[in-house]
Amino acid sequence: MSTPRLVHTTDFVAEAAQLILDSARAALAGRGLFRLALSGGNTPRPVYAKVAELGRDLPWDKIQITFGDERCVPPEDEKSNYRMAKLSLLDAVPIPEGNVFRMKGEIAPAAAATQYEHQLAAVAARMGEERYVHDLLLLGIGDDGHTASLFPGTTALHETTRNVIENYVPQLDTNRITFTYPLINAARHVVFLVGNPKKLPVVEGILAPDSPYPAAGVKPVNGDVTWLL
Repeated sequence: MSTPRLVHTTDFVAEAAQLILDSARAALAGRGLFRLALSGGNTPRPVYAKVAELGRDLPWDKIQITFGDERCVPPEDEKSNYRMAKLSLLDAVPIPEGNVFRMKGEIAPAAAATQYEHQLAAVAARMGEERYVHDLLLLGIGDDGHTASLFPGTTALHETTRNVIENYVPQLDTNRITFTYPLINAARHVVFLVGNPKKLPVVEGILAPDSPYPAAGVKPVNGDVTWLL
């Protein structure tokens, strides 16, 4: 586990997009496949659009897209992370439909989580991996220090074996589907995208020793962590 790298930028969208594109080209050159996990929320929307604009030359048939978490809504709902990614990125690039692994927020959360876990496990088995290894896993953070849908005080924080689970969030009185620490920490590179300067105190709290924030549990076993601020 390496020390987190902090990158401060005045051109957040362009630098974030370039980081994703550089990661894609490195993975494709090294392994012939790029496995990317997208984060939700509003921060990545312009980043994804910039990736679509600048990455038209990529071999999208050799790119797999997953989602770090999803709200329990249909894919056409305005709150859907998939919908945001579809409109900003997926519809603008020639990626095969089968290369996009969507969390099914419209079905029962437990069933959706199990289905997604099995989908990732099938790929991992073909690759000879214990669990699915992302080349680049994008995350955001909330004001409460949550990341993906790993919220303070929720059961998902204590999951040590499963890769994807349903997680009830009492603060929001809703269920979410989310990656767990074991899956996140299997990634080769985790990048936190923090485009709001007002969140810098939260970042400092996450990076502090013995931090109680959920995002502090992101510690890739054999990977790197970058904070793009």
